Amino acid sequence: MIYLLLFWEFFVIGALSFGGGYAVLPLIEQNIVEKQAWISATEFVDLLTISEMTPGPIAINAATYAGNRVAGIPGGIVATLGVVAPSLIIVLLLAYLYKRYKELPVIQRLITGLRPAIVALIASAGMTILLTAFFGTEPASLSNLNWMAVSIFAISFYILEKFNADPIKIIIFTGILGGIIYTAFPAL
Repeated sequence: MIYLLLFWEFFVIGALSFGGGYAVLPLIEQNIVEKQAWISATEFVDLLTISEMTPGPIAINAATYAGNRVAGIPGGIVATLGVVAPSLIIVLLLAYLYKRYKELPVIQRLITGLRPAIVALIASAGMTILLTAFFGTEPASLSNLNWMAVSIFAISFYILEKFNADPIKIIIFTGILGGIIYTAFPAL
């Protein structure tokens, strides 16, 4: 039964994850953290971290991680198939329809209308990640602000913007830096 539920939850996530990438994160959080309570909010941040640093689309990585966490390797496979199935169906259908009707003004207006909603979804996911990284699961206040996380974020952001650094190198560097700092000072 858990496999069917995993497949269904991730099928729904896959079907509603317009914009892909970071836009899917609020849906994953709502379904697997809040609705099903398969993982905690802290584990969700771990899921995001692992999904971001591993190759491949975030939704697929997150589905694999969550499915594996809930029901082992078979669960990871089922959740991954669930999140991929609607995209495959939808993309094949849309490719056919777009090729056939791409010149219609209504199609152009539809695509233009979707852009702001996708930006809002990405911003929502970004704020969730940012607040959890800076404050953990506690309510946001200066007393529980993780200054080390804020410092690593600020330095990474500066390097990315100022020097147009390779994001992969930043991810590797901050992973190593975080490992060293949080091992040496576990109370941070």
